[in-house]
Amino acid sequence: MENFIAHNPTSLHFGKGVIETIGKTVQPLGKKVLLVYGKGSVKRSGLYDRIISQLNQAGAIVFEYDGIQPNPLVEDVDKAAAIGRENGVDYILAVGGGSVIDSAKIISIAIPVDHSAWKFYEYKAKPVKAIPLVAVLTLAATGTEMNPFAVLQNPETGRKDGYGSPLCFPVHSFLDPEVTYTVPADYTAYGIADLIAHCFENYFGKGDSSLSDRFITAIIADAMEWGPKLMQNLHGYNERAAIMYDATMALNMMTGYGKSGGDWGVHGMGHILSLLHGVPHGASLSILFPAWMKLLKERAANQISKLGSELFGNADVESTIARFEEFFTLIGSPVRLSQVGIGEDKFEEIIRVMIRNKAEGSHYKLSEADYHLIMEYAK
Repeated sequence: MENFIAHNPTSLHFGKGVIETIGKTVQPLGKKVLLVYGKGSVKRSGLYDRIISQLNQAGAIVFEYDGIQPNPLVEDVDKAAAIGRENGVDYILAVGGGSVIDSAKIISIAIPVDHSAWKFYEYKAKPVKAIPLVAVLTLAATGTEMNPFAVLQNPETGRKDGYGSPLCFPVHSFLDPEVTYTVPADYTAYGIADLIAHCFENYFGKGDSSLSDRFITAIIADAMEWGPKLMQNLHGYNERAAIMYDATMALNMMTGYGKSGGDWGVHGMGHILSLLHGVPHGASLSILFPAWMKLLKERAANQISKLGSELFGNADVESTIARFEEFFTLIGSPVRLSQVGIGEDKFEEIIRVMIRNKAEGSHYKLSEADYHLIMEYAK
């Protein structure tokens, strides 16, 4: 087992109607709030009006930044941070999925400084303080609501990277499963794929941590039980609640204890598919993880076999990989590059950018030949 520090300061407010307690919760944080959200779905769903009502009850002065992209851009983060800086906001309220909350995390550490947020990603600057962040989650997927990590894209540098700081934990996160009723079937499926991929990343990290592995297999098993039920009943409260809880637990740090923080090579490669071809994050992972496992069927044979034994009662490596592909297909998440319109003519460019961006894991290192094999398996 690898050494670790356990720390999670986020207060999680989970369940039906918790949004109606936001006003009371944020009141002690101050008067001026920067409200951050995406491209309009929060308004169409009526959630925006509910949030504004809560802020009005708290006597808040509201400044807004809307239009956060599905693959969030550092440009938006810098613009939003400027608004927060100029108006001296006391806290940030992020309403959305992973892209919005990830953006808000970096906004929170960018407001107190006078440089671009990308300097944090280049490790040319280190955050010294953060504006308190409150999150309202609208999509069960990334687990960002209870962790300190954030992914941003910088088109100028051609990179999409993750960054983490203890300062980036949300102070409060509100999770009402009913809010996710409006998430369409495809993004619901991508969210399920994403949470399972987070479990994989920690499972394949360096270190033998049996309790963390048990957490991981329990979360995957629960998601594989409730995921198909949810796809058949998108307005099912119990189904939405189960997947929302799974997604939070998959990446709220506990599955990485004793595992050196996980591997994260597949996520690195998935970011390249999003960067170059706009592939939704969860879709990139359901395509690449089975291919990556096929590449590592000898190097990681014991881990894959153990996973298969725990989940399927079958320790055969190839059948374990096949079962995961079957599950992703069952819920409607792609398992081949061709399903998202990426043909073999794009492979060389993708591999070149993967190499340039060092899209490899911290435990299982990848060579150029490995990238070619992964693309072949995923085509």
